[in-house]
Amino acid sequence: MNPEEFCIPVRVYIEDTDAGGIVYYVNYLKFMERARTEWLRRLGYVQSSLLANNIQFVVRATDLRYRQPARIDDELAVTAALEKAGRASMAFHQQVWRSGELLCDGRIQVACVRADTLAPTALPSAVYQAIREGENA
Repeated sequence: MNPEEFCIPVRVYIEDTDAGGIVYYVNYLKFMERARTEWLRRLGYVQSSLLANNIQFVVRATDLRYRQPARIDDELAVTAALEKAGRASMAFHQQVWRSGELLCDGRIQVACVRADTLAPTALPSAVYQAIREGENA
C-alpha cells in the first residue's frame, strides 16, 4: 500500500458476507465507493451538497481483480488514488488490503452528470480546482 494514497478503514460485518462468511464480490465496490466519497469529503465536498446543486457522480466503468477473500470481522484498508481527472470524469486506482495482503484491486471510472437528467456535465469549477490541487499536494 502506497502511504500517499487516501485510505479508510472498513470492518467486515455479517451483512457484507455470503452464507460462508466470505465477502460477497459486489461489496468490494461498496467499500471502494465509501473510500471515494471520503476522499471527496477530504477535499471539502459532500455528496449531498453536490446533489442539492444538481451534480451527481456515477460509475461509468469498473475493472476489478479479486485475489484473496475477505471474511467476516476482518479489518480492511480501502484506498482511493486519483489517476486522472478530466473536466467531467475521474479515474481511480483502488485497492482493498488486510494486514498488508492485497485482496482486491482495480480501476474505477466515474462520470459527473446532472442529477435531473443524468446527462454528462463538467465538474463544478471549485470541485475541479480542489481535485487538481489535491493531486499536487
